[in-house]
Amino acid sequence: MYRRISHNVKELSRQIVYVPKHKPPNNEDINILKDFITQHKKILILTGAGISTESGIPDYRSEEVGLYARSNHKPVQYQEFVKYPKVRQRYWARNFVGWPRFSSVQPNATHFAIRDLEKCGKVTSIVTQNVDRLHQKAGSNNVIELHGSGYIVKCLNCPYEVNRDDLQVELLQKNPDLTSDFFMIRPDGDVELSKEQEERFKSPLCPDCEGPLKPDIVFFGDNVPKTRVNLVKSQVTSSDGLKVGIQNWLQFKKKVQFSLSCR
Repeated sequence: MYRRISHNVKELSRQIVYVPKHKPPNNEDINILKDFITQHKKILILTGAGISTESGIPDYRSEEVGLYARSNHKPVQYQEFVKYPKVRQRYWARNFVGWPRFSSVQPNATHFAIRDLEKCGKVTSIVTQNVDRLHQKAGSNNVIELHGSGYIVKCLNCPYEVNRDDLQVELLQKNPDLTSDFFMIRPDGDVELSKEQEERFKSPLCPDCEGPLKPDIVFFGDNVPKTRVNLVKSQVTSSDGLKVGIQNWLQFKKKVQFSLSCR
């Protein structure tokens, strides 16, 4: 029993520590949001890393608690991943160890609130920059994953793709002794490992063509697929209201234009 209580306390502490400093909403804020929801029938919601911090996944840029503030780690660049086997080996080693924790993260109250708005017909589409699938775990249906998903893995050379959980089973068979006590998970699900651990990791290859495998995520330096860009544009056009972390249409358009270009 004490072990379970200790685990729960650690998990709660981990979730709280990644939430940036903020002021709680006052009555005026709440009334503005209520009026906005009442006045619109086709709301599109845009979410980013901040929505998942209360679930225990840090964002990149928040002061004091974001990944960049807490470490010198820089996310892998797309061209480096494609070009260098050692970069892929390091990425997959860290992703393999971090996956059990990352995939077990649960939605928080905000995810469920958005789901409820979708169920009652107010929200017609959710565009998220996150790769954690917490919106889907909460029960939302019409979710566009702008930067892809960590739950799908694809071959870079052929049409092969595999569920990330299934790949984890294969990687565990090849790397049964690889573990890490490093506490901080990163926004894309990986953790810190020693150089020796990275170098002895056996990377995954495509079973069909032996090509390199990559999560279906838009890495930094890569572009959002054009079909996904067009889908988001169509949803923006058909919506009569846009909300979450924005104050007006102009700010939203700027944020979407930035998001649709590249990471």
